[in-house]
Amino acid sequence: MRSGIATSVQRALAQGAWAYGLRISIALGAVMALCWWQDRLPQVIALFLGIIVSALAETDDSWRGRTRALAATLLCFALVAFSVEALLRQPLGFVLALVLFTFVFTLLGAAGERYRAIASASVILALYTAISMAPGAGHAAAPGAWPVPVLLLAGAAWYGLLSVGWCALFPHAPVRQNLASLFEQLGAYLRLKASLFEPVRAVDLERRRMALAQTNGRVVAQLNIVKESLFNRLGPRPLADGEMLRHMNLYFIAQDIHERASSSHYRYNEWAQLLFHSDVLYRCQRVLSLQGAACSQLAEALRLRAPFQPDAEGARAMEDLRGAIDYLAARQQPAWQHALRSLRALVRNLSTLDAQIAAAAHPTAGAALADPSLFNRRPRTLAEAWARIRAQLHPSAPLLRHALRLSLALGAGFVAMQFTDPEHGYWILLTTLFVCLPTYGATLARVAQRILGTVIGLVAGWALMRLFPGLPAQALITVAAGVLFFVTRTQRYVTATAAITLLVLLCFHQTTGNAYALIWPRLLDTLIGAAIATAAMLLVLPDWQGRRLHLLVAQAIAAHAAYLREIMSQYASGKDDDLDYRLARRNAHNADAALSTALSQLLLEPRAVRRHARVGMQLLLLSHTLLNYLSALGAHRDKLAQSDSHPLAVEAARHAADSLEQMAQALKARQTLPADDGRAAALAQELEQQSDTLADPFSPLVLVCQQLEPLRAACAQLQAEPQ
Repeated sequence: MRSGIATSVQRALAQGAWAYGLRISIALGAVMALCWWQDRLPQVIALFLGIIVSALAETDDSWRGRTRALAATLLCFALVAFSVEALLRQPLGFVLALVLFTFVFTLLGAAGERYRAIASASVILALYTAISMAPGAGHAAAPGAWPVPVLLLAGAAWYGLLSVGWCALFPHAPVRQNLASLFEQLGAYLRLKASLFEPVRAVDLERRRMALAQTNGRVVAQLNIVKESLFNRLGPRPLADGEMLRHMNLYFIAQDIHERASSSHYRYNEWAQLLFHSDVLYRCQRVLSLQGAACSQLAEALRLRAPFQPDAEGARAMEDLRGAIDYLAARQQPAWQHALRSLRALVRNLSTLDAQIAAAAHPTAGAALADPSLFNRRPRTLAEAWARIRAQLHPSAPLLRHALRLSLALGAGFVAMQFTDPEHGYWILLTTLFVCLPTYGATLARVAQRILGTVIGLVAGWALMRLFPGLPAQALITVAAGVLFFVTRTQRYVTATAAITLLVLLCFHQTTGNAYALIWPRLLDTLIGAAIATAAMLLVLPDWQGRRLHLLVAQAIAAHAAYLREIMSQYASGKDDDLDYRLARRNAHNADAALSTALSQLLLEPRAVRRHARVGMQLLLLSHTLLNYLSALGAHRDKLAQSDSHPLAVEAARHAADSLEQMAQALKARQTLPADDGRAAALAQELEQQSDTLADPFSPLVLVCQQLEPLRAACAQLQAEPQ
């Protein structure tokens, strides 16, 4: 019993969110205790809000990077807080400054994730300053009270210093948690990929492929998170750090697993028809399912810092699969020969994938990567940062449109506040700021979550103030609500909204003794703010995904072409996971994931602007399938170095890459696509005819060439539809 409880506690503490919550509880608890001890409860609100906004500005970083970010954060916070204090009694000056701050800080987010977080938190701080200085907040009545901006900055600095110290004490914990999430996503992808091998007639493979494309987007996003987490901690000698070397090797192993997991060696529906009476596809399915389970076990081991040992069941399943293929080969059926060659290539791919999972048990024991460098996507100079911002300064840029929309929405919220509650209606602006997101679908979802969370928080606050009228008990609940907000804010927004609503309500009760009067105004302000955000999304430069779909498709197709060229460039030298190859592979997957995300948002938009949904889904399936074939071609690069460069294969690859680039250019320029000259189909046929002498690694090239014609037809259909 005790061991079970200990394991549960260990598992809970291993979650990154709980470590985050512990840090928040220390920050909030210390401030609450200090204010009680010094009899300065009216200052709790401003200090708490300073802590909250500082935590919102926090990004994953090393302690050195976090120190630099903290200095920039406090500088921005000071500029905003003292400006709001000076302009708060001048409504026109305040609203103009708020609109300007919002527009400028939103555009600054183009420089990178760190600057985006600081900029967003700075706008939030402007409203927190106004809320803390509003009559009735209790601060003005406090004897010897410090100015609100000073209290906000003190709270922000206190949490910032705590965060820096935490980063110094636990430098690798976030990387380990991010790697665990990555392998968990890879496990889900492998299990979903296994469902494609089910040899059952009338299975909706298109729906499963769509789910696979969406899951691939989550894997790609997590790969990018891990890469940034590693890059933040790269010192002058990163490989001299044993823990850092282990994490980097695990990241590269995950990249290779992803390439092999996303590869396709044949059309699975044709396999299902051809081999319907054999159990070979069920055995493929079992191997993939076990590999997915092994990735999930590795994720759990990383979270618990426990040893990982792959299950022997996977090796037995692989032997059973080889035996099933040998049995089919012994039957010597001519119709099965192409499928058997592809199945053998699949088995080699799965065997290597098994080896990579086994290598993850001892990631520092294998051969070091020849080129362990990571590509830095951050701006390295002010000139590069400004170039990124300047690139957004055109009417079609999504970030510029969002900056204008958000700024005008806050201006409209301020006007609405003058008609409802000029002194306390800042919750209207705060709601508008939090729910007005860059896309319509995300905004609509956030509006519903915000309203529901606010209602739950207000009801919970009313009930808790009745049940626990004593201020000490309410102080503990306030700290707990703050911790709950940060633990849940990225995954469960309704719970997070309820928690922050409860925190604010109890803070006001601590300082004024009558928070009941805030319940109905807070609900009304939330409804007004949500309505303004929704109206702004519909009326102010709406950024419908269908209008930029052709650009995303062009980006994906061009990235696939570059990936194909990089694969084929390794004919002479053989397999080499250098930076150029890994960058081309990552760009192709990033572009495919961006297209998947855009399609998901498009399906949430109003019916009147969803006319591209059907062809968009078709293009996503074609793009992702093409990427699967390219991954299969890339997964067998070790064979390319041992075989002569086949002129027909080189010509086919060059023609495919040229055709993809022509399609991308035509889509980007909104021009008519060049007609299909039939060359790709002829090359694919020649490649199939020479399959007896052609090396197995080239087999996916046939599928790549065959994919060009349907991809071209879908692109032409997208071009023909009105924008």
